[in-house]
Amino acid sequence: MTEPDGSVPEDEVVEPAQETEQAPAPAEPTAPSVEEQLAERTLDLQRLQAEYVNYKRRVDRDRELVRAQGEAAVLQSLLTVLDDIARAADHGELAGGFKAVADSLQQAVAKHKLEAFGLKGDAFDPSLHEAVFHAGESADVEVTSVDTVMRTGYRHGDRVLRPATVGVVDPAAAVAPAETAPDDASALTDEAPDE
Repeated sequence: MTEPDGSVPEDEVVEPAQETEQAPAPAEPTAPSVEEQLAERTLDLQRLQAEYVNYKRRVDRDRELVRAQGEAAVLQSLLTVLDDIARAADHGELAGGFKAVADSLQQAVAKHKLEAFGLKGDAFDPSLHEAVFHAGESADVEVTSVDTVMRTGYRHGDRVLRPATVGVVDPAAAVAPAETAPDDASALTDEAPDE
């Protein structure tokens, strides 16, 4: 309470106003130096350049893959035509203008890396040949080999478009000499025991 003259009574103690503690003002961030900015921008540029190079490689690889798949699809659709031409040649019907067309077609597919495989006498490879029958054994071969080719196989580069359909023959089994058993050993087993 205050007296009318504005003085404070003596029995009241007035404490001085406490000053509020203020946190120190945060230090203003210092601007990065020109060298730091240059280093940061250089790293950003190197990252962008590496991303671009990787993107370009991926696009080129994908483009080549799509081109090869398209080429293989077209070549695969021509396989039946090539089979017909081969059958006509086997029967002597490939002559004149038709022979010229057949030769041109075979040269065109050869330019696109279409390769025929599956000849008689080739070693049998299950990744290239589809065996549909077994022709027995032969002393003329050392490993399982193609004996009969029913349908030629084709590949485009490393990719097999169609396996060759074949009959196979195995090498002749080595005949082991028959072992002769002693006569008395066989006689012992044949005779009934005496009682």
